[in-house]
Amino acid sequence: MPAAFGKCYDPTGRRYGIPTYPWHFAPTGLATRRQLRAQGLRPGGQPVVAQVMLRHRRRKGGAFVAYLYREDLAKPVRPMTSRKWGALALAMLARRTCPQCRRDAGYVIPPSLGTCVTCAYPEEQRAA
Repeated sequence: MPAAFGKCYDPTGRRYGIPTYPWHFAPTGLATRRQLRAQGLRPGGQPVVAQVMLRHRRRKGGAFVAYLYREDLAKPVRPMTSRKWGALALAMLARRTCPQCRRDAGYVIPPSLGTCVTCAYPEEQRAA
């Protein structure tokens, strides 16, 4: 067994406090938040039952960790209400609106620029 695999394998939870499995070796019936969401489920307030771990030398903490939840206790995702859809549409409109020219750019304004591409590079727009 490779050393990295052995450091991530703790099914009793003695080393990390909760059962820990290597990446891709979690038992069936357990899923991460993203996996639950892909099935149309949410954790629904249940506690974390286990974790999967991937050792990584260049990562600050030394490992990637994803928490696992029981699939049988998961609840269905709450449907979006019309007010939530409206709030989401307004938030996305705010991300697309240029603060300088106040126009909808049609794409999310890059945070690195802070304005739409036309306002950020006016010289190049005139040359074209």
